[in-house]
Amino acid sequence: MDKEAALRALAALGQDTRLEVFRLLVRTGAGGLPAGEIAARLDIVQNTMSAHLKVLDQAGLVSAGREGRSIRYAPDMTGFRDLLAYLMEDCCNGAPELCQPIIQAVTCKC
Repeated sequence: MDKEAALRALAALGQDTRLEVFRLLVRTGAGGLPAGEIAARLDIVQNTMSAHLKVLDQAGLVSAGREGRSIRYAPDMTGFRDLLAYLMEDCCNGAPELCQPIIQAVTCKC
């Protein structure tokens, strides 16, 4: 990931609704949710939700797939991983043990 892509992803997540949408989709998993269901769960008007989902999609944090008349959104875990890797790229400064607490904190305990 380059700096511009990281800035787009961080800007997308820097807005309350989009952060909630992304967290909901991460909890939901790879199957994702239809846009209408995301809007209903978060009590947000559908056209507003569509705008937020578009920003997350353009930032590489969600992926969209058409299902009949609706669009299903899922977390793009590759994009999310790339953002985390970019943020941690220089974290260790030659001492990987310094990053271990961060890695443990973000490791899924499922």
